[in-house]
Parts: sequence; structure tokens; C-alpha cells
Amino acid sequence: MNGTNPRQLKLLAVVQESGSATVEQLAERLGVALQTVRRDVQRLADAGLLARFHGGVRTPGSTTENLGYQQRESINAAGKASIARLVASQVPNGCSLMLNIGTTTEAIARALVHHRGLRVITNNLNVAAILCGNPECEVIVAGGMVRSRDRGIIGEPAVDFIRQFKVDIAIVGISGIETDGTLRDFDYREVKVAQTIIERSREVWLAADKSKFNRPAMVELARLDQIDRLFTDAPPPEPFPALLEEAQVRCDVAREA
Repeated sequence: MNGTNPRQLKLLAVVQESGSATVEQLAERLGVALQTVRRDVQRLADAGLLARFHGGVRTPGSTTENLGYQQRESINAAGKASIARLVASQVPNGCSLMLNIGTTTEAIARALVHHRGLRVITNNLNVAAILCGNPECEVIVAGGMVRSRDRGIIGEPAVDFIRQFKVDIAIVGISGIETDGTLRDFDYREVKVAQTIIERSREVWLAADKSKFNRPAMVELARLDQIDRLFTDAPPPEPFPALLEEAQVRCDVAREA
């Protein structure tokens, strides 16, 4: 964008790194006044480089189509790794799990490779490939259509397969958490499988990095009151703390190593 100054370029980089940020977070990160941030945000939003929401900004994106797999894998990779380590520290040996599609659940699978006695059911071929390297882990893969861009297994056969099981913990990723307390994703076929994973689990853990807050997506997967624990890498922005408290969701914030 013509005329963008170094401060605005840095602001844009901060938002692109995390996916979203409040005005207050940006002012603190950049060491400038709130009014300066608001002016910069307005200029970048007018240019289509950022999308505004109440109290902050996010990377612009469609509500109907997700980012590409390679792009999703690279966004906030350090934050996802810290979430993965925290989740793995809470998973006991000798339990049964379900993991769905997503780059965060794949990071969690990598953090579980030294656990013992796990039985894991997944519709994510990347998760299965990672955990197959652990001889102490039994991996069960759902049947169905493989989505080539991310090796996720979707469709009614996967739903029917997962309905056979009841596991201790579901560990699910998500594309976006909106301010009405809904958890959202883009592909309704993927969502149907994730909904079944939630239904067939005794406890549900949501793993969502800070870029997922205030990120819109088309299909409702679940609501916060269907979740037992949220694992993230930064304190959730407003209005999410109140929503989490109302839904009685325990929030665990990971710290980068």
C-alpha cells in the first residue's frame, strides 16, 4: 500500500502473526497511544489489509472458505506448539482420545508421541501418521473421503464410524470463535464429523490459538457450553472471559517455551 509508514507495517505484521488483536494490545506492542493505533487501523482497514471488529482488528478473510493448509500451518506456529505441550501435559497415559482435523491437533499429536497406552481415534491422516511412530499408541482411523488439501477424512461414513465409540477425551480444533459463543468452521462435512466426536466423548477439550478469537466462519460446529476446557496461548480478549465463565469452561493459557 502506497504511503504506509514503518509503524503501520509493523502493526500489520503483528496482526498477521496472531490473526487478531485488540487496539489496546497493539498500542502496548508498538509503544504508541491508543489514538495513534486507531488512526493506523482505520487506514489499513480502508485499504482492505485489515478487518475491524468491536475493539480490535483481524486479518481479512472469507466466512465461506478457509485459508490454505500451508498458510494455516505457518500462522502462529509457536503459539500452537505451546498449546500442544500444555495439552499433552494434561493427557494421562492409558486413556482414549479423539482428535479432529486441524494444524493445532497435529501439533498436539507431535507432543503425544512419548505417551504410553493411548488409544486414538482420528479423521486426520496427518495425526495418524504422527502417532503411528509411537509403539505405545494404538491408532484407529475413520473411513470416508480424504480431502486432499489437508488429508482430513470427511463425510457420512466417517460420522457413522465414529458413532461406534465412546472415549475419555475429545481434543478438537476450530477455525473461529465468535462473540456469540459459537465455535465455527468452513466445511459442513468436516463439521458433522467434529460434532459427532464431541457427542461421543466424555470430556471435550478445545485447542484454539489466539488467532481464532473473533474469526468468522460459515458453519456452526458447537457452542462454548459444550466444551469443558479451552487451551489457548494468550488471555482471551473481551467479551470471551465472561462467555467462558458463563459456560463454565476452564481456560488454560499456555506460555511459549
